[in-house]
Amino acid sequence: MVKIKFGTDGWRAVIAKEFTVDNVARVALATAKWLNLNYKNPKVIIGYDFRFAGKLFAETTAKILANNGITVYLSDKKVSTPAVSLAIKKLKANLGVVITASHNPPDYNGYKLKGIHGGPLLEKDIKNVEALIPEENEIIIDDLDLNNFISKKQIIMSDIEDIYVKHVLNNFDIEKFKKSKFNFAFDAMYGAGQNIMKKILPDIDMLHCDDNPTFKGIPPEPLHRNLQEFSNYIKNSNKISCGLAVDGDADRIALYDSKGNYIDSHHIILILIHYLHKYKSLKGKVVTGFSSTVKVEKLCKHYNIQVQRVHIGFKDICSVMIKEEVLVGGEESGGIAISSHIPERDGIWMGLTIWQFMIETGKTIEEIINEIYDITGPFAFERSDLHIEENIKQQIIKNCKENKYKNFGNYKVKKIDDFDGFKYFFNDNEWVMIRPSGTEPVLRTYAESKTKKQALDILEKCKSTILN
Repeated sequence: MVKIKFGTDGWRAVIAKEFTVDNVARVALATAKWLNLNYKNPKVIIGYDFRFAGKLFAETTAKILANNGITVYLSDKKVSTPAVSLAIKKLKANLGVVITASHNPPDYNGYKLKGIHGGPLLEKDIKNVEALIPEENEIIIDDLDLNNFISKKQIIMSDIEDIYVKHVLNNFDIEKFKKSKFNFAFDAMYGAGQNIMKKILPDIDMLHCDDNPTFKGIPPEPLHRNLQEFSNYIKNSNKISCGLAVDGDADRIALYDSKGNYIDSHHIILILIHYLHKYKSLKGKVVTGFSSTVKVEKLCKHYNIQVQRVHIGFKDICSVMIKEEVLVGGEESGGIAISSHIPERDGIWMGLTIWQFMIETGKTIEEIINEIYDITGPFAFERSDLHIEENIKQQIIKNCKENKYKNFGNYKVKKIDDFDGFKYFFNDNEWVMIRPSGTEPVLRTYAESKTKKQALDILEKCKSTILN
């Protein structure tokens, strides 16, 4: 019996090892029980992305739910996570299930739950679903006939992607995008955002927009190290104004400027705050994760905007967004939401919003960032994921808890914040953070400084200190 636990963003496991039809059926049974306990005649949206056997796992989930009296809207094609979340709102469903491992390596798949609000299912509800997972699957999946459920309209094949595309076309003036002086490029990382972008802006330059469940061996996480080809393509083109990259299920974002320089999520969060508050006069607080840049506070102080820091994991940002007026909610890993959209990470929507900013003002992405630097000062952020043995990882965390790290090389610790992980400040603008991942077997280290060179140096000093 495999113990199934949900991390910061769903349950993820290696395909054919722990992520099997039987184990997916166990989670689906728990989902069905939870729905029937909480809703009368519940409706569910189910989608899946480009990962191996996604359709099989989605159909397994659909059959289990339908067999328990739940109406299922099953995507008729591979689809992004934000499209499923939006469809919950549009079709007035009670829950969404996405078969995806997001940015994880290609041998993983996963099971994400989305709430009635159109964002991540909240922590208390996830714990309740988790508690209902049976120790083993007692249902013979092959005895459940998909076509029989479809004929009875218990499973309704739905164009979830089309719902999303129409919503984009109703909210953005795409003709202005096509006629603008700017040239854009898009990298789907072989993920679920590819067909959406082909429908919205079919004539822009596109990379990795075909079906490759191995992702050519590169994890579909929009970090610079995974986007070298895209960066070089922009650098060598001499005509691309801004490049947008999204992760495997299209809920995370990264950008590139016209020289092929990587623009991380911290800068993107600041760009969105700057645009929505200063240029669009929108109101609301900013909610961001513990690992995001300290420049969020500096920019928000300039605009007299309240900032709330939350635990890492977008569901904590979402829990604030569904109760309060939030201008921007964003996390270091590239998941960002804004007030005019659903309370969900959406890489494509954020990218289009920033491209719209460029088109409306005529400013390049470099000019926009320099505008922000005039307020916050320049900065750089770097992250290093340490793949180390579990006993070493646990010893490092123990050392952190026991306050054993007073300095990292020549960087002397002035202040420690252990709200979610361990953040060691050297001054108001420079820090290093140590935290175990909630979705992968790694220890993450993060650093912020004035320059990339300095941030990398901090990470190197941190690594040599904790692994010594």
